[in-house]
Amino acid sequence: MSDPPSATPGVAAHPGKAGACEVPHTGDALPLVASDPRWLPVALADLDAVHADHLHCERKAAQSALSLIRSYPERADLVLAMARLAHDETRHVVQVAQLLSRRGQPASYDHGDDYAAQLRTHIRVREPERLLDRLLVFAVIEGRSAERLALLAGALEEPRARELYAGLAQAEVRHRDTFLSLARDAAPGTWLERAAELAAIEAELLVHRPIVARVH
Repeated sequence: MSDPPSATPGVAAHPGKAGACEVPHTGDALPLVASDPRWLPVALADLDAVHADHLHCERKAAQSALSLIRSYPERADLVLAMARLAHDETRHVVQVAQLLSRRGQPASYDHGDDYAAQLRTHIRVREPERLLDRLLVFAVIEGRSAERLALLAGALEEPRARELYAGLAQAEVRHRDTFLSLARDAAPGTWLERAAELAAIEAELLVHRPIVARVH
């Protein structure tokens, strides 16, 4: 299992096991900036909103993984990796739903995610660039989720919720690294440059976003 992510950008992920594809180091491959420090107090002040949003984030992550299987069934490595990732994300939906139940909090409707929608506008239309961009945009989203879930895990008072969020943050690190490994294999000569470009795009996007009690 990967180490918990840090709010500090450039923290390296562990490489894969011997014989498996090595995972690129976060600081080299996807240099995401740290979240605005004002985000955590806002999130903690309205945990109901954060948990409700988080449920849908996990659901949409599973759907995104399955969408890649639908789009690229000929890529056996991608199909297997995305099937496993979708299974993980669906299990996370169950875990967050259980958290809501313990809190006596009903789930809410999905109010959309303009953060993810704005990132997706930078996905190029033509292949093979489209595959690369989809993988890297999903890596950015997983990386941001990992950072923010880790921040919550370090600040929540309720032990079970704290443990849940710490574990989910670790899982998002693994998922981020899965997308990065697939991106590297899909475009060995260009993936690092494009990852840096999308990280810079995300940083600019965050500057102009309101700070709200949501995962993104």
